[in-house]
Amino acid sequence: MKKCKIIINPQSGKKKKVNYQNIHDILSSFSYDSEIIFTKKKNDATQIMKNLDDDIDLVISAGGDGTLNEVVEGNNNRKNKLVIANLPLGTTNDVGNMYGLNKSISDNLKLILSGTSKKIDICTINKKSFVYVACLGDYIDMAYNTPRKLKKLFGKLGYALYALTRIKNKINTYKVKYKVNNKTYEDEFSFFFITNSIRVAGVNDIYYDVKLDDNMFEVAMAKVKTKKEMIRMLTLVLNLDIKDIPGITYYQTNNFEIEFLNDIKTSWCVDGEEYKEKNNKFTFSVNQNMKMKIPNEKIDKLFINEDKKYEK
Repeated sequence: MKKCKIIINPQSGKKKKVNYQNIHDILSSFSYDSEIIFTKKKNDATQIMKNLDDDIDLVISAGGDGTLNEVVEGNNNRKNKLVIANLPLGTTNDVGNMYGLNKSISDNLKLILSGTSKKIDICTINKKSFVYVACLGDYIDMAYNTPRKLKKLFGKLGYALYALTRIKNKINTYKVKYKVNNKTYEDEFSFFFITNSIRVAGVNDIYYDVKLDDNMFEVAMAKVKTKKEMIRMLTLVLNLDIKDIPGITYYQTNNFEIEFLNDIKTSWCVDGEEYKEKNNKFTFSVNQNMKMKIPNEKIDKLFINEDKKYEK
């Protein structure tokens, strides 16, 4: 029997009954001897992942995107990386939705176990790992400051209810110096998105052609100064590829450096969680040092697949 560890965040998402015995039974049917480990506090998943034995065949992150981020961070700090997978139990589940997973825990687990282990791009901000997004700007904090009670009661609607208490007319802007593709620029922006995803904050296809194994990530920086301009840009995001929207500066790169020349009024949001950093300089990079087990349905869309040889 192969060995599988399931790291579960019991606080993720809306209240739902999880049949843990069913999880064990499904894993057993795929020839895995499994053990469930529950997290108890923030960053628990990182420590659990970092301390697992090297002979584990698969580690499943069962929680939200923040839980997956912790598992990836723990794996990134291991000498011998383990194969991981994402079983979404959170509220928004951007990564799970991008991979074609749905609301059924049983169905998702079967899709994952029937899937393929693929090398994936792991991005970093000042050497901290992130799977799909690091962003900064007004209202970005909704992802991590929306009260857990609202998220459990209302799901994604909870974020909108919290946002209604925060809306103001003026948007903060930041003067920055940044270096990308060996060129240095100075400009002023209000929102910053560094992503390796086609889905962010519940919005699908923000980019039409992103590959998760091309050793690159996407940078989008927006110039909006009022609530009206922000709403207009959000409307365009729902209908256009981000890089085609007026007022957005876009790059595809594997190294990005940015320095804020005035005070930052909020924290970065990294995979849905707050990332506090006193420094005003940030370096983004990417590596391919781990594998994730992915449902086969979206592989052709999300990966380069030059040789088309899938590793089970």
